[in-house]
Amino acid sequence: MRTQRQVVDYSLQKRAVLRELLTGRIGTYDVCDASPYLKNAARFHGEPTDDRCPICRSENLTHVHYIYGDELKQSAGQARTLAELPVLAMTLREFQVFVVEVCLGCNWNHLVEQYLLGRDGLAGGVDAAAEPGAGSDTSAGPASTRRRREAQR
Repeated sequence: MRTQRQVVDYSLQKRAVLRELLTGRIGTYDVCDASPYLKNAARFHGEPTDDRCPICRSENLTHVHYIYGDELKQSAGQARTLAELPVLAMTLREFQVFVVEVCLGCNWNHLVEQYLLGRDGLAGGVDAAAEPGAGSDTSAGPASTRRRREAQR
């Protein structure tokens, strides 16, 4: 995604949890504890992947994208499909996305990554292009500036 920034990858933490499970320091019930809400979000809003579950190895994992941000108000904390995120990114200034992988077979779940999305991440920013003289050629005239702004949308 164009505005994705401040990405935090949790793959090392996932490897550590799986290592703890394989050595017997933690049990399967400690890591396979997906709530009914998370499982429903995976079923109805999740994006299926080609990755097999690391625990049961019989089902493919599903990624669920949760969104949080001040501008979202009552929508904060909702699961959204991957197709909805670019639309929200162009509408809102900034919001955070948490990606959780879920196995619907054995209830394995783990935070995969988190990142920021929104208009603030655009190069130069839409707001900066709207200001007169900010990153635009003023000799080109108002008609070309308007076309450039429409092309950015």
